[in-house]
Amino acid sequence: MSFEKHIEEIRIGIKAGRFVNEAAISQGIVLRLLHALSWPAYDTQIVCPEYSLQGRRVDFALCHPPGKPIAFVEVKQIGQSEGAERQLFEYAFHIGVQLAILTDGQEWNFFLPGEQGDYGERRVYKLDIVERDISECVARLTRYLQYEASVSGAAIEAAREDYRNVSRDRQMKSTLPKAWARLLEEEDELLLELVADRVENLCGYKPDPDTVARFLKENVALRSITAATHQPPPRSQTIAPVAIPSTARIASSQKQSSTGFVLDGRNYAARSAREVLEGVFEALSKRDATILERFASLPKHGRTRRYLARNANDLYPGRPDLVREYSIQLKSGWWLSTNHSRATIDRIIQMVCDVAHLKYGRDLQANLGE
Repeated sequence: MSFEKHIEEIRIGIKAGRFVNEAAISQGIVLRLLHALSWPAYDTQIVCPEYSLQGRRVDFALCHPPGKPIAFVEVKQIGQSEGAERQLFEYAFHIGVQLAILTDGQEWNFFLPGEQGDYGERRVYKLDIVERDISECVARLTRYLQYEASVSGAAIEAAREDYRNVSRDRQMKSTLPKAWARLLEEEDELLLELVADRVENLCGYKPDPDTVARFLKENVALRSITAATHQPPPRSQTIAPVAIPSTARIASSQKQSSTGFVLDGRNYAARSAREVLEGVFEALSKRDATILERFASLPKHGRTRRYLARNANDLYPGRPDLVREYSIQLKSGWWLSTNHSRATIDRIIQMVCDVAHLKYGRDLQANLGE
């Protein structure tokens, strides 16, 4: 009889209510499947029933060599396996058994007790042989319980590989909300650009990065993220956000609270955050002609783009439309990208201050405006 046929008949029996207690499940389901998976199910030195362990008993110990357990199988009545993991894990830990199986005949839970996390996190796989496709039942039971694979160690290695995949997926899922919050917090350039491009495709008008950033912060939030997570990163208390003038103009009468920046005691006025960005780079390059070269040589600017380059096309690879609209050539001949939100401009100014060995917020203060 094929393994598929065994599972089909067991499914019919479960649905008909034939397995009324643990003994029936052990005899009619567990031993039957073990036998179909080539275990010598009636050799009690290999498939040991009621395996004794310090006054306690495990329903089945699967052994190799004879008498030495490599896996435990704990059997419960159908629908009553919930919460039985703790006792099973205690058995497995006591003698170092690497694979523990908890089943009520219908639901099979495969655990690696030696891994990290709570009981649920150490579960490699949960198989319902009534609800799942027969092909999936065959594949999983064979993968974790086939006799030759168990004896050779291939089964436990397969379980470990699946555990690593499950653990990795769990970590990725738990980190997704944090990653999304970080993208919103930092006003990620590519995210803002993607949304702006889609808006332009739909209505013909392209919003600026600040408009997109403001929309995302006000309207896009995961329920699991608190309002505090979405607050913009703290800015210098000396003066509000960063800003930069296209033609840096000295205006000694200008107040610090207006858009612009202060460097070496001089107040440079600006009409926008982008002008502040340009003005800072122009002013710093006058103080030190090597600043731009050193800034450009930083190993990381944006995630995929450069903020400063000799060639404008290097600022937005593959996006000539952005090169035309959001590139400014400095007096030195270098090209500066300007398609940034205020938060990103703030970070860029902090970066260039670090290169110039200036304390941002003290040696250079900037206000990017509203």
